[in-house]
Amino acid sequence: MTDVEVVRKTRRRLGRVGVWLNRAVYGAVPAEAERRELARIEALGYGSVWSGETIGGRDALVQHGLYLAHTERLVAGTGIANVWARHGATAHGGAVALADAYPGRFVLGLGVGHPFQAEAAGAREWRPLEKMRRYLDEIDAGAPFPPGFSRRPVVPDVPYPRVLAALNPRMMELARDRSDGVQPFFVPVAHTAEARRVLGPDKLLIPQLSVLLEPDPDRARATLRASAAYGFKVAAYARNLARLGYSADEIETPSDRILDALYGHGDEKAIARRVAEHLDAGADHVLVTPQAGTLTDMVDLLERLAPVLVQGSL
Repeated sequence: MTDVEVVRKTRRRLGRVGVWLNRAVYGAVPAEAERRELARIEALGYGSVWSGETIGGRDALVQHGLYLAHTERLVAGTGIANVWARHGATAHGGAVALADAYPGRFVLGLGVGHPFQAEAAGAREWRPLEKMRRYLDEIDAGAPFPPGFSRRPVVPDVPYPRVLAALNPRMMELARDRSDGVQPFFVPVAHTAEARRVLGPDKLLIPQLSVLLEPDPDRARATLRASAAYGFKVAAYARNLARLGYSADEIETPSDRILDALYGHGDEKAIARRVAEHLDAGADHVLVTPQAGTLTDMVDLLERLAPVLVQGSL
């Protein structure tokens, strides 16, 4: 398949709304509970399930292989597989194995993560754009062979979509030129619109959106201000927000304006409107992350949201 065909088929398979699971709710969940809750997510009609990776946590390719094995129709996307965790050729081999076993149901999302993760992997420098270029070169080159040996296929020739975690324009341009799209995290609708302008019409755009079901706006903002401090302290996210026009004071002590831009909060209809804003701005598929303390609590919230996000008309 050409890249255009990969994107077209992936768009159709994904639908409009999926789920992004954070480590707080899935990290230490027993396999049996995971199977049960993934079956619920699939039965509710969400199109995909994604989760991230950190050095020393659950291996992203193994984890998403389990997501695929536990379900029948859901697309599983790594959001993201950390490039410091494995060689690019190894990532390609794992992606091909999953794409071959579960046709049309796997998306390889790649990201450079954060400096502390690179340091944990033994990196001596932090050059994210250069690292990602080299990593894509490793994927495209495939398995290394000793000098003088003929190159033979070691994995089947099975296509799969790959997307990059991209916040700034240069990483988005790299994604446009060398991948099938982007999967941004912790971004407002304005970033989705910018990403679509950079990518053009023929690439996947899959932003993540954290949501809080709380109809009182003051209580919602207070909860988010207390629980979201980590995201604002991550340098990459803070730089991206500053680039989008938010002041240092707004980022240091999150203002109402920045919280309202980054999160969906309110009742079910208010959250559906925020998802629709991302779709209207150019997103193909929006990954929702309900604020919850356990995986079961998260899926309970996804069940409340399903009538407006999945069954309703966004």
